[in-house]
Amino acid sequence: MDASALFPSGLGWEAVALLAVVALAAGWVDAVVGGGGLLQLPALLLIPGIQPVQALATNKLASICGTATSSVTYYRRVHPDLRTALPMAGAALVGSFGGAALATLLPAAVFKPVIVLALLGVAAFTAARPTLGSETDLRFSGRRHYSSAILIGAGIGCYDGLLGPGTGTFLVIALVSVLGYNFLEASAKAKIVNFATNLGALLLFVPHGAVHWGLGLVLGAANMTGGYLGSRTAIARGTGFVRIAFLVVVSVLIVKLGFDVWNEDLAGLFSGN
Repeated sequence: MDASALFPSGLGWEAVALLAVVALAAGWVDAVVGGGGLLQLPALLLIPGIQPVQALATNKLASICGTATSSVTYYRRVHPDLRTALPMAGAALVGSFGGAALATLLPAAVFKPVIVLALLGVAAFTAARPTLGSETDLRFSGRRHYSSAILIGAGIGCYDGLLGPGTGTFLVIALVSVLGYNFLEASAKAKIVNFATNLGALLLFVPHGAVHWGLGLVLGAANMTGGYLGSRTAIARGTGFVRIAFLVVVSVLIVKLGFDVWNEDLAGLFSGN
């Protein structure tokens, strides 16, 4: 069968296979600590002729397959508290709609410098406190705990609709530092919430015909495999491993967003001349 019948024009089977390898790696990273989109989305944007919205939509289709798989795997072995995760996920889904709407009004460049500074602070704070996230020590209880979880879900869901990169990582940050979960349990809950943010985005993208279904489903299968392997790795290696992976992904996210800010500043400087 001709690849052009299933995939974007000009994309052969060899390129699809390479993208599938990237999607598998992205699924693994995303399942451990979030941030798989840092691999998968740039790879999709390299496809000749693809529109950014098509890359975003196809990335979300592939990602939701991985987050669904890792969510189930974590639930079976870590048993995260759904009384916290489900309301948080519902708020995140609504927040992702709000973020997408906000993206039509405000440029992403407005927010990126603030996010880079916040990530630098989080990385320094986590590195300076080796015991952070080693054990679950909830900061709040009762209504305050659940209301905090809902606010976090709504805020990070909004971020996912607005910008997107590192959503799972931001969820882990908040679950560990604000609510007091250990890194492994935070990752388990983050996957459930991240599934909801991906679903919220797809509910916007699908009616507009932005998804490349053939490519998205192939990458989704690879992402599922990576998600299963990544969640099993995290469960087997424990909180210490997830903490190290977290610091690595945060560092990459800082470099990526910092590079974006630098390029946008340069572009603005030259266009001003």
